[in-house]
Amino acid sequence: MFSTAVQPTLLSLFSSTGSDPLSLFSSHTDSSLPADSFVCLLDDTASEPSPPSPPKLILPPTIQQDRDGGEDKEGYTLNQTVLHIQSPTLRTTYIRSPPVGVSGPLGMKHPWIHLQVRNMEKEWSFEVGIVDKAGRQGTVRCSTFQKEPRLKLADPPVLHLPLAFPQPSSRPLTTWSTINLHLPALLPHFSSLALTRKQDEETPERERRWETAQATAAQVPSGTYSHVAFVKVYATCRLRRIYFSEAGPTQELPWEFQLYSGN
Repeated sequence: MFSTAVQPTLLSLFSSTGSDPLSLFSSHTDSSLPADSFVCLLDDTASEPSPPSPPKLILPPTIQQDRDGGEDKEGYTLNQTVLHIQSPTLRTTYIRSPPVGVSGPLGMKHPWIHLQVRNMEKEWSFEVGIVDKAGRQGTVRCSTFQKEPRLKLADPPVLHLPLAFPQPSSRPLTTWSTINLHLPALLPHFSSLALTRKQDEETPERERRWETAQATAAQVPSGTYSHVAFVKVYATCRLRRIYFSEAGPTQELPWEFQLYSGN
């Protein structure tokens, strides 16, 4: 999509306040769960408008406001429209760019990806497909339910990384966070045999040997980072923006990229 385009040092892929936020994405929900699996736009502070029936909106969690045991509140919210992605079946409810039916990779060449996301205290995950200069692709999957790094040999291989939001006990001021990933730094981990050996105790020895052999022969990405193939964000979360940058978290952001509290 963007492979042949001139890419500025800061490039937004998704903004919930744009005129057509999902123009570069396709969305998928679980048709067997019409009341629980859906994607909608709403105001973060008011959690309105509620989606038309049958969906039933879950509300954001509360956080402790002071050390004296005062009333728990939502903390700082955004006085903006955000994307609400909700489902108990995480893998079947997501947004993806490029959209289904669009051929070719996303083509973002920036080394950093950033996601502005709200913790809903439900399982959550996102994926980024990264490609090296030789054209070999791997998937980086970050999730709140993964306990330790793991490399799964598939086509393409999947590097599964644990993801944690600040704990409520740490008394954060808001449940909104900006997640920053330096994509070139993740490429060497696709060649780590140690990550493929993190098996459950019940895994047969023959299967472990087979996976080790597959790891040796697999066409895994390595070397120099080239571009991003796709971005996929799963339930359950609220999403404000996805953007790419050259300089990472130290890069100065224009005002429209920043988070503004509604309270």
